[in-house]
Amino acid sequence: MANLDVAALRADTPACERVVHFNNAGSSLPPAPVLDAMIDYLRLEAEIGGYEAADARAEAIQAFYTEAAALLGARPEEIAFANNSTHAYATALSAIDFAPGDVVLTTRDDYISNQIAFLSLHRRRGVRVVHAPDAPGGGVDVDAMAALMRAHRPRLVAVTHVPTSSGLIAPVAEIGRHCRELDLLYLVDACQSIGQLPLDVTAIGADLLTATGRKFLRGPRGTGLLFVSERVLKAGYEPLFIDMRGARWTEAGGYEPVASAARFEDWEFPYAGLLGLTAAIRYARRVGVPEGSRRALGLAASLRERLREIDGFRVLDRGPELGALVTFTVAGAAPEPLRARLTGAGINCSVTRREHARFDFTDKGVEWCLRLSPHYFNTDGEADRVVDVLNG
Repeated sequence: MANLDVAALRADTPACERVVHFNNAGSSLPPAPVLDAMIDYLRLEAEIGGYEAADARAEAIQAFYTEAAALLGARPEEIAFANNSTHAYATALSAIDFAPGDVVLTTRDDYISNQIAFLSLHRRRGVRVVHAPDAPGGGVDVDAMAALMRAHRPRLVAVTHVPTSSGLIAPVAEIGRHCRELDLLYLVDACQSIGQLPLDVTAIGADLLTATGRKFLRGPRGTGLLFVSERVLKAGYEPLFIDMRGARWTEAGGYEPVASAARFEDWEFPYAGLLGLTAAIRYARRVGVPEGSRRALGLAASLRERLREIDGFRVLDRGPELGALVTFTVAGAAPEPLRARLTGAGINCSVTRREHARFDFTDKGVEWCLRLSPHYFNTDGEADRVVDVLNG
């Protein structure tokens, strides 16, 4: 924490002067370089034309792949741009030729959109969805999940690194080791963890990894990425609806996918967003993800402890490792007045409801939670203000 110049980071984030932003798990405040990159490119498009601007900024556009690969410990050829994490996830799923009876093995904490996608696969293709049980202290029971891998030989193992409904951090690397031992396809949703936690796709053992730009990475909305391992590319996986960026129309009756992860991209790009995402990744790497992570996790841990001291408040986060996402509820209360109290004091937060976390909230016996998600640019004084408002 001492290595971070928090004052400089806040100076790069002018909105800090107006709001206390504890909604980084929803959509963070982009730093000035992100805004500058996008505005500069939009001006160029207006001045010379969209196609011409893309040609003029070709080198900067290509830098996205280099920067994203460096952030994830990957190769540029293994990176694809996506409009958002869910788009990347659906595109990855579409590349798998599921057959009736195939098993998707996942956790009870996977993201709502992923869970719905699995149910859609069950409805349309007869895929079986198996959920690994939780450990007594919270989070997936890895040994039980490994036993299910051996018993079912799933077509896909899918895990959300950090769920949207709690501060849990899933042991994705430990799960990945079991997947490698059994040669199972492994998909990791890093939507909430990219920018919050250091990520290394080799250490995780991921075949596929999806992420967004707007959360802890501090990029623009409408941006994301997909990591596709060399192993998956060489095995010939390609999205169901591959387009002319991802494939070459080699003859009237045939096509060939490109060799890189670009086969998972569409031809049309929001180039201003891509350059904003590139700037966000470059900024995160300059700040240092490990350093920023330690500060954000420290702020969250302190906030959790202080919320536990408020009468009637129940902190919901469980698990052996917790991140920069604090969830709590208040017995007999509704979330709207509580959120309005914070919003009225200039504090940004968000609410998650039971329909977004059917397993988790059923187990906890709650209908809603309020989410507070600090980042490295937040301060202890801002955390004090949040607690004071909630305790008022």
